[in-house]
Amino acid sequence: MKKMTASVRLQLHKDFTLDDAARLVPYFSRLGISHVYASPILKARPGSMHGYDVVDPTQVNPELGGQPALERLIAALREHDMGFILDIVSNHMAVGGAHNPWWLDLLEWGRRSPYSEFFDIQWHSPDPLLEGQLLLPFLGSDYGAALQGGELVLKFDADQGSFYVEHYEHRFPICPIDYPHILAASGNAPVSELGARFANLHGSDDAYAQARALQTDLAAHAAGTGLNDAIQASLAQFDATNDEGFKRLHELLERQSYRLASWRTAGDDINWRRFFDVNELGGLRVERPAVFEATHAKIFELIAAGLVDGLRIDHIDGLADPRGYSRKLRRRVEGLLQQRPESARIDHVPIYVEKILGAGESLHRDWQVDGTTGYEFMNQVSLLQHDPAGEQPLGELWSRISGRPSEFIEEAHVARNLVLNGSLAGDFESVAQALLQVARGDLMSRDLTLGAIRRALQELIVHFPVYRTYINPCGRPAEDEAFFQKAMEGARSTLGEADWPVLDYLERWLGGQSWRALPLGRPRKLIRHACVRFQQLTSPSAAKAVEDTAFYRSAVLLSRNDVGFETELFAGTPQAFDEACQQRLKHFPDNLLATATHDHKRGEDTRTRLAVLSERASWYVEQVEQWLELAAPLRSAFGDGHAPTGGDELMLYQALLGSWPLDLRSDDVEGLTAYAERLYQWQQKALREAKLISSWSAPNEAYEKACREFLEQLLLSEQGRPLRDAIASASRAIAPSGALDSLVQTLLRMTVPGIPDLYQGAEYWDFSLVDPDNRRPVDYAARERSLDASPAVTELVHNWHDGRIKQAMIQRTLQARAAHPQLFREGSYDKLEVRGAQADRIHAFARVLDGTTAVVIVPRLASGLLADAQTPLIDASAWGDTRVVLPSAKSGTTLKGLFSDHAVIAEKELLVSTALKEFPVNLFLQSEL
Repeated sequence: MKKMTASVRLQLHKDFTLDDAARLVPYFSRLGISHVYASPILKARPGSMHGYDVVDPTQVNPELGGQPALERLIAALREHDMGFILDIVSNHMAVGGAHNPWWLDLLEWGRRSPYSEFFDIQWHSPDPLLEGQLLLPFLGSDYGAALQGGELVLKFDADQGSFYVEHYEHRFPICPIDYPHILAASGNAPVSELGARFANLHGSDDAYAQARALQTDLAAHAAGTGLNDAIQASLAQFDATNDEGFKRLHELLERQSYRLASWRTAGDDINWRRFFDVNELGGLRVERPAVFEATHAKIFELIAAGLVDGLRIDHIDGLADPRGYSRKLRRRVEGLLQQRPESARIDHVPIYVEKILGAGESLHRDWQVDGTTGYEFMNQVSLLQHDPAGEQPLGELWSRISGRPSEFIEEAHVARNLVLNGSLAGDFESVAQALLQVARGDLMSRDLTLGAIRRALQELIVHFPVYRTYINPCGRPAEDEAFFQKAMEGARSTLGEADWPVLDYLERWLGGQSWRALPLGRPRKLIRHACVRFQQLTSPSAAKAVEDTAFYRSAVLLSRNDVGFETELFAGTPQAFDEACQQRLKHFPDNLLATATHDHKRGEDTRTRLAVLSERASWYVEQVEQWLELAAPLRSAFGDGHAPTGGDELMLYQALLGSWPLDLRSDDVEGLTAYAERLYQWQQKALREAKLISSWSAPNEAYEKACREFLEQLLLSEQGRPLRDAIASASRAIAPSGALDSLVQTLLRMTVPGIPDLYQGAEYWDFSLVDPDNRRPVDYAARERSLDASPAVTELVHNWHDGRIKQAMIQRTLQARAAHPQLFREGSYDKLEVRGAQADRIHAFARVLDGTTAVVIVPRLASGLLADAQTPLIDASAWGDTRVVLPSAKSGTTLKGLFSDHAVIAEKELLVSTALKEFPVNLFLQSEL
């Protein structure tokens, strides 16, 4: 099997299965892909469209075709010498519903269940109502109302011989020890006798093991002796719509290891860790050996069998100990290599972690992983393609129209306070209580109050500049210290002086001292617990506040609002980009490089088109002023203002500008209707994520309806035609520049140090919005046809709208990578000097290894040179005397470009007018001719 040179990310689900992926392997091979990189394939909640809601990690998802389909996919890959990278979910499982056997067993037996230690549950809650119980915030209304309204129904599973309470899609098992209370209500002697057998479980040390046999017997009696009617009569006694049934069912539920509650209680009272604030995803304690082995058993089996060649770890920051987990995983998978069949032998299993890196943060090198999934590269190339001159005028426009701050950090701080006091309030309280226990264990700090700890802790988290730290028994690693101190400085600037001493304690407790300096036993256990809880809170608070709130409140330029971006920066320098490439080559040469993912807020080509506005800020401001006037008849009165608000209207204009389909006419009713449906989904999500006027927990349907009507009129009505024409015209005006930047971004992804990752379908233009828009079905038949056609370069440029130009460039470049794998993996990254009139509009570098050279030349901030061009190709004459100084050792050698049949004799300098004469960007390889 060939070394990894390029991957394609595929989102698998019931409508795009493993067999569907297998049929595309020949196409991906011709495109130049070496590895398919798939979303999770273990059994997920029925109908899952992403696979991250795993319900059974012991089997391949039957909805994807099961293990036989996986084997067929791998066989197809092996025929083309290709590999398979698998996304796995170590942090959480899907809970609630009726499909997770581990979770259902936990609910049935509580602390007696072998799975009670699998999930991250705080069994000893300070709330007396939750002591020893698990809060289940799955009810659609308050518990009493749901009970009285008959929404909680006691039922009997005749196949399993078990009782459970049903609430819509949820199943809440009843512990077998409590079956006598149900069966005795029948008044039927044989049924009561069966109940008496279950009564013997009470107080038994072996109740868990004995119960299964009794349940099997109960199922047999119910089926074979006609007792099912009597059992149903028992159930009728628990009908909560009458007073007696209400009392009986409530008393039965009170005996369980869980407490049912409204979904609204989760934010404040939750006593188990979730994935962010999602009640349906429960956190796992994968740091426990038994949990690690149980949740990874199928993965290890697939690796040993030669069916999986690499791993991607979802949400590594959710784990208690990412470093320990990663190193343990490395040891386990490397130990499986000798078991693989000869046909699937590899000497290394690449492991990638989904990690959001903050400004100045690097992945810890002692984790023994191959790198991240590449969000930081998305940020780096985005910064390179934004003009710093546009920041001030765009910021002023946003503040003036929206009334909101232009500094993103202000929105982020407000949003962090919001989530810490809202959806993550229970998680925050858990950390505060843990720190209070630490304080109480020391005479010097026992007078600290819970209120003081809460205040200091909240400000510390609000100002945290990275997702989390990685405290170990020796304290905070040196790599984390600067980030923690920055958070301390920020907290001190907003916290009252009376609480500053509390911050000093937090600095010491949260990794400032070694755990080993504390006595064994309770003191060390308490501080370790507090550190783990703290780190598992800063990560979701950052994600929920930034990605799922502030991104939808701030729109100075939406191309700078995406997952993993340094949102405080509007633009970067070429020097910063080059330094990042050199550091990656030095420390993580196989790091994945992504410019589109299943989590992105905007497609890679939507972002590059919007980035052009940073170069044409004055023009854009003029356009917006006209649009605001044209939109006046479309707005409706709402409260003291109108709908949409200024901020929501500006955000909509950017969404339209960036995603407007290239060939959509403003009078195409069918096309506009389909486009409107996509925008409606985006708009509702944007309004609710912002949490300003509407939200997921409290939808403002009146405001959402008014905003939808505005969008509907804009896109579909005759009254909206002037505004629609104006926006469509503006989108066409910046589209060639956006396409040029897209080609630049794509070529950089494939030629700088790292492994390029192609998101499904993005070999054509990707003008998608946030999910589910970015997960729409891909027309692979069209892509296969165009790849087979091999059109001439002039045709590609002339017909650039159809996306074939991007696909062809990807194929040519990936073929070059495959032909020179070591050059692109190990070759030096050398910034090349550019001279001449347009030198500041060219970015050039060389990859050099053992006498072989690749030279990459791409335009940067070159929108002005395109003028009114109808294609992304800058006229050669516009470059004038601009030239690239080639590596001295390579002067006079022969270089051949991506689409040229003729080699260039390169002297000391290469004219850009020659290099970019036929194609907007270029990669030159040393020719053998």
